[in-house]
Amino acid sequence: MDYEVMAVFPGRGVSRLRVVAESPDLVAAAPALQGGVVVSLRALGQSRARSRRGKFPLPLFTRQMLSLLKAGLTVVEGLETLSAQDRGSHTADVLSSLLAHLREGQSLSAALQRHPEAFPDLYVATVKASERTGDMPEALQRYIVFHEKLADLKKKIVSAAIYPVLLMSVGALVTLFLLGFVVPRFSLVFADSGRDPQGLSSLLFAWGGFINNHAGALAIGALFAVAGLAGLFSLPAVRAALAHSAWRVPALGERIRLVYLARFYRTTGMLLRAGIPLKTTLAMVADILPVALRAGLQQAVADIEQGQPFSKAAERGGLSTPVALRMIAVGERSGQLGDMMEAVATFYDEEINDLVDTFTRLFEPLLMTVIGGVIGGIVLLLYMPIFELAGNFQ
Repeated sequence: MDYEVMAVFPGRGVSRLRVVAESPDLVAAAPALQGGVVVSLRALGQSRARSRRGKFPLPLFTRQMLSLLKAGLTVVEGLETLSAQDRGSHTADVLSSLLAHLREGQSLSAALQRHPEAFPDLYVATVKASERTGDMPEALQRYIVFHEKLADLKKKIVSAAIYPVLLMSVGALVTLFLLGFVVPRFSLVFADSGRDPQGLSSLLFAWGGFINNHAGALAIGALFAVAGLAGLFSLPAVRAALAHSAWRVPALGERIRLVYLARFYRTTGMLLRAGIPLKTTLAMVADILPVALRAGLQQAVADIEQGQPFSKAAERGGLSTPVALRMIAVGERSGQLGDMMEAVATFYDEEINDLVDTFTRLFEPLLMTVIGGVIGGIVLLLYMPIFELAGNFQ
């Protein structure tokens, strides 16, 4: 396959090349790119058109800027290169605006701050801190690692939830098919026999007869119910109430707390390593915590203002575990609080991964057993009266 590649070569600057490779992973090994750094590539034949209202690709932009800065380009040269690559797109509009502000003498962080829809406060703060230290590539690298860790955790949780949700959806559809189509047909057949089913089968066939008599009204009611539930769950107050209820479940609430604490410590560690003061960092990360933990963060900030170390303040605010508390105390003594917070986040991530794996191994077989039992029970109740009829004919 042919690829259009943008690469940076020492002494030659940015070049656009056409490279033939079997896959994108083999493009960098092409002879024409030896000694160069690949900034971007596109399979020829793919459309370059992008929505002007599309979301700004911040992770991709950060990786490309990092490659350009490591190759020796300045920030302005890097932005010019990326803007030329995405000419006519929403990304190019944002980059052109950044270039205009830079040429007016503004700093990069000030220019980024003018586009809050594309660059979150954490990103702007990281860049601003790197402007003071003069190590922007390191700051961008830290943000890339930070973003990848959060994305991996989210992907792990979503992947673990996909199969159970799919299994429950299929089980629900099969159950609805049996109750809404098969059972009513069986009830008609059994009614013609002149015999009444016994036990639980009588309830099942009564349901079938009810559906036969009120099919239209039930279908309309089901549509309204689905629409009503969808509208109800879209309300922020309802979602907040459900989240609050989940927090109150002892086992589940603790697991949810670990997920948020992992994100909190990773974000805080990244900002501290970028040189941002602790109080400023805690004010910036408040929005990533749920309501249930924000009161604890406010308590921790108040304790820090009174001279308490972060480890003690986090303990009083309910923002730590025994293991995290000891690790943070070590970081405070060694002067490596940011590094130790990222280590705490990694520890939490590993614990969450173990919990997700355990949940998957235990819940999926249990769910299959329950769904199989429900469907099998319906089928058994359907056929029991038929078996009784067959026995009477012998």
